[in-house]
Amino acid sequence: MADDGSAQSTTVWPIPKFRFEVKWDAAVMSFQEVSGLDVEAQPLEYRHGDSPSFSVIKMPGIKKYSDVTMKKGVFKSDNKFWDWFNEIKMNTIKRKPVTISLLDEAGAPTMVWTLANAWPTKITGTDLKSVGNEVAVETIVIAHEGLTIANA
Repeated sequence: MADDGSAQSTTVWPIPKFRFEVKWDAAVMSFQEVSGLDVEAQPLEYRHGDSPSFSVIKMPGIKKYSDVTMKKGVFKSDNKFWDWFNEIKMNTIKRKPVTISLLDEAGAPTMVWTLANAWPTKITGTDLKSVGNEVAVETIVIAHEGLTIANA
C-alpha cells in the first residue's frame, strides 16, 4: 500500500518560507518579501615578523550585519514607511525593534529573527506603467545594530 504521508515525522521536510509575520514595535505589518537576514564576521589577517611560514593567519574580526529589505503592497492611506522615515531629524531617529517570524501551519513561530535598534535608510516607491497590470509595491531598507535568531 502506498504511503499517504500522514504518518511522516515533522522533521523530515524543511520549513516552507512563504508564511511569515513582521512586527515593528507592537504593530504587525504584512509584507510580500523580506531579504537581507545575514551576518558576516570580517576576517583579520595577521603575520608576525619572525613567522617561519610565508602566509598570514586569519582571525575573526568585527561582525557586519546587512541591511534588511522589505517589500509590501501599496494601500490607500497607509503611510507607515513614510511616517517613520520622516522622523529623521538632525541625525536623530526613533529606533524600533523589528521581529520577523517564520510561521508553521498553525501560525506559531518556528524561527524568529530580531533586529536591534532598527531604522529606515531608504524607501523606494512603486514604479508606474500605463500598460502594466501589476500590483503597486513599495520597498523599505532598514539598518540595524544586531541580529539575533531564536528557534521555537
